[in-house]
Amino acid sequence: MRLYIGFITYGVFTAKYLPYFLPCLKAQTYKDYKIIAIDNSEEQGSENYEYIRKNYSEIDIKWAGKNLGFAKAYNLIINQAIKHGAEYFLALNPDMIFDPKMIENMARAIETDKEIGAAQPKILKWDFEHKKKTNIIDSYGIVCDQKLRFIDYKQGEQGEIEKNTTTILSKEIFGFTGAAAMFKIKTLTDVAFNNGVYQEYFDELMFMYKEDCDLSLRLRLAGWKIVLVNSAMIYHDRTASRIGDSIWKIIKNRTEKKRKIKQWSFFGQWIIVLKYCQLAFSWKTKFWFWLYQLEILTFTVLFEQYLLKELIKLWKLRDKINKRKQQLKVRVDIKEIEKLMK
Repeated sequence: MRLYIGFITYGVFTAKYLPYFLPCLKAQTYKDYKIIAIDNSEEQGSENYEYIRKNYSEIDIKWAGKNLGFAKAYNLIINQAIKHGAEYFLALNPDMIFDPKMIENMARAIETDKEIGAAQPKILKWDFEHKKKTNIIDSYGIVCDQKLRFIDYKQGEQGEIEKNTTTILSKEIFGFTGAAAMFKIKTLTDVAFNNGVYQEYFDELMFMYKEDCDLSLRLRLAGWKIVLVNSAMIYHDRTASRIGDSIWKIIKNRTEKKRKIKQWSFFGQWIIVLKYCQLAFSWKTKFWFWLYQLEILTFTVLFEQYLLKELIKLWKLRDKINKRKQQLKVRVDIKEIEKLMK
């Protein structure tokens, strides 16, 4: 099993995590892997780059020259891994720590079924300030409802720290979170978009946010399964989390989010809408789907008018979005996808 691990660093936002994240990788029971990293820091020779070169010289790290965003940086990493003969790829955020058998259990789980294309560990919250693991759920995978709204499953609820790390138990989920996911390379190449220069696995029209939702949906449409591995445990210091579904909690959540994050998320969601709205969904799904888009637009006009500029960007990118639509692989009955929507 030729496994490559990739991660992205960016300025002071990730440098503080490396002394915790990298020792966890080194302590893994599964040892047969190579690591590729891209430093998205604005300046050359960042703290991330220097720390890795000094303490982990075996890691292949390159400075991007600027912040390429999540999707493009990962596409470059994955394409490089493929050139070196990778069969599997594990994407990890550096703001995490994990149990010693995490990679071993992920690798064993993804090989149990030839139809599994991607796997995600159980992710609980890491209280970085107090250097403490918690039992608060960060993500048990991504769920998608009939509004084509993507949510981290059980986020904010109480979870359990898995004690049985010997038995490989997994269950099918709709999608994975980009914070931590393992892929079969043949799966990624199957659903990739060819931009004329190289393969895009994550959609590079999305600078950051929603690219994991998009890739999850593409994998699903192409007939690949995605699973949650119960015995693989990760602890994540997430910077932005949802706090509920009621209207007041949604408003509170949005007021606390940074403007840039809302712009990226709004933009990515509308790319998904435009890419998949032509699918043969049932009238019921289409009703809830378009009603939700109307609700988003109404809320935007009333409270977040600055987001309307993102619609102008979308119009300018319409040809690129259409090209991606044309390369979608839809091998399953849309009714099967609708059954997975909660």
